[in-house]
Amino acid sequence: MKVVYNWLKDFVDVAAAPEQLASRLALSGTNIASVENGAHGAVLDAEVSSNRPDCLGHYGIAREVGAIYRLPLKHVAPKPQPPEGSAKAGDAVKVEIQAPELCARFTARVIRSVKIQPSPKWLKDRLEASGVASINNVVDVSNYVMLELGHPLHTFDYDKVRNHTLIVRSTQPREKIKTLDGVERQLTPDKDRQLDSGICVVCDGDGSRAVGIGGVMGGAETEISFSTKNVLIECAWFDPNAIRRATRFLKLHTEASTRFGRGADPEMPALASRRCAELVLQLAGGELLAGVVDVFPGKRAPKKIRLTRAEILRVMGANVPDKEIEASLGALGFAPVRIDHNRGAEGSLLAAWECTQPSWRAEVEREIDLIEEVARIYGLDKFPPRLPAARQGAQRLPDSEFEKSLRERLIGLGYREILTIPHVAEERDALFRPAGAAPARLSNPLSEEAGVLRSSGIVTMAAAIEWNLNHGQRNARLFEICRHYRLKDLAGKAGEKIEAVETRVLTIGATGEAREKSLYDAAREFSFGDLKGDLDSLAQLCGGFLWKQGGPGWLHAAKHGIIHLKSAIPSGAGSSPALGVAGQLARRVAEKLKLRQDVFLAELELDPLYTAMRAEKEARRYEPLPRFPAVERDFSLFLADGTQFSEVAKTIQSLGFGEIISVEATDLFRGKNVPAGKYSLLVRVTFQSREATLTEAQIADYSGKIVAALEKHLGAQLRAS
Repeated sequence: MKVVYNWLKDFVDVAAAPEQLASRLALSGTNIASVENGAHGAVLDAEVSSNRPDCLGHYGIAREVGAIYRLPLKHVAPKPQPPEGSAKAGDAVKVEIQAPELCARFTARVIRSVKIQPSPKWLKDRLEASGVASINNVVDVSNYVMLELGHPLHTFDYDKVRNHTLIVRSTQPREKIKTLDGVERQLTPDKDRQLDSGICVVCDGDGSRAVGIGGVMGGAETEISFSTKNVLIECAWFDPNAIRRATRFLKLHTEASTRFGRGADPEMPALASRRCAELVLQLAGGELLAGVVDVFPGKRAPKKIRLTRAEILRVMGANVPDKEIEASLGALGFAPVRIDHNRGAEGSLLAAWECTQPSWRAEVEREIDLIEEVARIYGLDKFPPRLPAARQGAQRLPDSEFEKSLRERLIGLGYREILTIPHVAEERDALFRPAGAAPARLSNPLSEEAGVLRSSGIVTMAAAIEWNLNHGQRNARLFEICRHYRLKDLAGKAGEKIEAVETRVLTIGATGEAREKSLYDAAREFSFGDLKGDLDSLAQLCGGFLWKQGGPGWLHAAKHGIIHLKSAIPSGAGSSPALGVAGQLARRVAEKLKLRQDVFLAELELDPLYTAMRAEKEARRYEPLPRFPAVERDFSLFLADGTQFSEVAKTIQSLGFGEIISVEATDLFRGKNVPAGKYSLLVRVTFQSREATLTEAQIADYSGKIVAALEKHLGAQLRAS
């Protein structure tokens, strides 16, 4: 909100320079984005938080300034005088509220024989400084009062209001209205369904014609023009929830909807209406009808809130003098009254005050809210920094140790951790959602692109890769420790409800170069082998992974795999539940996401992974370093296409030689001198004994048995050197 410094001084005699005032307001909770000095003097751009609608007017900001500097607030007390013997407003206009849940108060005044003309210079200057265009004197007055008191008003051409009657109701099916901006707007989605709780509309006559969207914008059919002679001033209070729903549905945000949508002051319409009438009489002349039509079905008694010094000490950790407490709360309108038995004793630990909630501070409901008000006005810098006394000892989460190990390993491999919001678009979530899982839809989504909770961590990981590529970051390696959300499909099971399943997962994404070009090395693109190698490095923390062919449809048909925990498959058992999947993103999906280079993704469930890491830690035994040297032997093999290295390693390990400490694949070749239907694989086996140095004869014996086993079980051929 634009705060005109000279306008502010109409309500409080502040002597501080605009820059100093901006700094002090920021320390008390009203941030000032900038201070501009122009033709109309200094203008402060205040960033008013959503819970402080009282600061959306100069009068509300002046109240804050008065509390900060201990200056008296000059109250607004307009007294527009109707001429003696004038007609009553109640006889000239009728008001009916048919939807009190949408509109809790509606006031109306009538001024006859006005002269519509351009506004005087002082009024134009203040509106211009506030970023509002001048229209004519009557409309400008309504905008001026809104900026002054923070409460919107609307002026009707009285003669265009049918039967001089205003009816406030909710929308009807297929209802339309042409608003002041010249746009015809549909107020309901269709003829069969209305919005939940409806949009509030102001109608005239018998209520069939809408002449305004309550709290948002007026209608074009009753607007003020230079031919207007008689003016009807409307000032009301509308339900903030209904206003926010209306602005979202209509995609129409105005100064009025901003104020009503945050919760305006229900006691302000009477004052704002009088102030508007006073200024219209000054600038447009005319005759004010006596009295006001004020329909107020939603009036509530003010709430009492208790504040104690004991709670101030507990929360803030330091004392605040009695006079400071009473001065701060009194200046803000809370009218504190000392109610404890020791109310004559200054600084008593038993001190207590009863405060009355002002109508413009609906968000202050509890004692802690009053403590916040005292602290911010007194000065947060006056409270010493200290930690509160701990009520219970701190304790790490059960899997924090393993999560830390996982995080450190991934960072060591060159990945960066990200944190994403789980709200995603349903059509994007469907690309990665597994069969049998129903999406967890949000009942009140923030936008159409955030309508469901992700059913796979891959959804947001792919989006993060996409964002990096679109912003020129071609090389990216990312990981996220997060959760995915699914509704378990219980269709066909009578009497059972839908079960929500929330699963902790690790997602990994990589694209671009695995190695950048340097003086000694050429650049190399990240490949499925790099992803598998990084995952196998993680597997060292939990006893190893077993890779099997297969994967979901969003992965590349030839570059994917299903991951199992090696420790979860007992000897001789067939299989275990999959831990996760990994592979290259399928071209079909990559094109939908407009990804112009290869992307590699993986997702692992964390609960079984942490269980395996815990078991691996408990089973770990330390042994002395071997005294005798290790010996490596390479086997260059011809293998049939489709034979996996895991089968080769399993065959070698099945021989049961205790001296074999590792089996690794070091090279793969296809092409010249390789028989059709086969490929060449170089396998390196490392032998080592803890009892003696292995002889050449022993190594030769082991090697011969390895080759024989590979020939028998896999049809392998030893390649001639």
